[in-house]
Amino acid sequence: MFVQMRPNDHIRELFPTLSRKVYGKDLVYFDNAATSQRPQTVIDEWNRISSESNANIHRAVHRLADEATQAYEQARDAVKDFLNAEAREEIIFTSGTTAAVNLVAFCFGEAFVKEGDEVVVTEAEHHSNIVPWQMMCRRKGAILKVLPIDDSGHLRVEMLDDILTERTKIMAVTHISNVLGIINPVKDIIEKCHSKGIPVLVDGAQGAVHCKVDVRDLGCDFYVFSGHKLYAATGTGVLYGKREWLDRMPPYMGGGEMVGTVSFEETTYAPLPMKYEAGTQNFASAATLKPALELVNLLSDNKLEDYNNKIRDYLLEYFLSDERIRLFGVPRGTSEEKIPLFSFVVEGVHHEDLALILDKMGIAVRSGQMCAEPLMDRFGVTGMLRASLAPYNTMEEAEYFVKCLNRAIDMLI
Repeated sequence: MFVQMRPNDHIRELFPTLSRKVYGKDLVYFDNAATSQRPQTVIDEWNRISSESNANIHRAVHRLADEATQAYEQARDAVKDFLNAEAREEIIFTSGTTAAVNLVAFCFGEAFVKEGDEVVVTEAEHHSNIVPWQMMCRRKGAILKVLPIDDSGHLRVEMLDDILTERTKIMAVTHISNVLGIINPVKDIIEKCHSKGIPVLVDGAQGAVHCKVDVRDLGCDFYVFSGHKLYAATGTGVLYGKREWLDRMPPYMGGGEMVGTVSFEETTYAPLPMKYEAGTQNFASAATLKPALELVNLLSDNKLEDYNNKIRDYLLEYFLSDERIRLFGVPRGTSEEKIPLFSFVVEGVHHEDLALILDKMGIAVRSGQMCAEPLMDRFGVTGMLRASLAPYNTMEEAEYFVKCLNRAIDMLI
């Protein structure tokens, strides 16, 4: 019998986890905004470094160290090309988005922020793009200001003219909220901030996954993302920073590799990017960024994109048509401004109960506050249920999810 191939069947075959069963059911993995699954190429690269080239990078001249160093630096080149950064020295490896934001918040604050200055974030931010700025503001005596969102989950960009002042030193904004799934107009925000001489950090934890990111076109001063949401190993992250800022900011941590010369009287610092990469790096995991980004290039296929958009639109229509469901992050125009990420509540039903029932049906979703408590407060809820898809998910999975969600709701109402 002839079985029609789906546009992403060749992609699914690359991911071992997608073939497993949970409670006797085929796994439907809809928690990609938290962590994506890993292709075999990423697993193989991590195993290769760990089993064949496990040696500290940059330091030694022997063969193993050279192999590990080359893999690490090739990953940096891959990230540089992926972001279209001007120079590889502008790519700093961290342990994730959280570490990258903390690095900028601390180092930028030490260099440029003083008492009475202001930092702007938005109401849609992940805790990792709120708390580091709060900590810096407390340390420096600065003021944290917040750009609000409207009821549909869109940033109220028109309010920036009143929020930005001559005391504003930096703005931090998410490219795409991990709760709302709306693609924010970050380029417009950057232009507005730059017109007042204010640099901008963009949290790209979701943006790097779902958008073609060109940091030179965006004009952002900093862009951060995590490897583990983009098919790479955990413990990997990227900070892109314009050289003009990275050169002027102090190091984040002291130790090996980030130094030029060391004496008890004075220490000088290594040039970029080493200045911000103190200590032994997570080199085996960082090397997986290269095969992960090679996979991203494979995903830039028009047929695959059209197929994924149909799945997104199918789920969006379902969530908007079911009166029992309240969806957060609703497009104002076309569905193109929303990624396949759906956070919602069902009146009278606890989000965790729904998640537990779906799990027994083989469906992995996220429940809770999703590290965005101020956003939960904004909408007057204690938590939400989130289904987030990747290009390896299928229409059959989406239809099964809708069927199971309806069953779960009926069981609990």
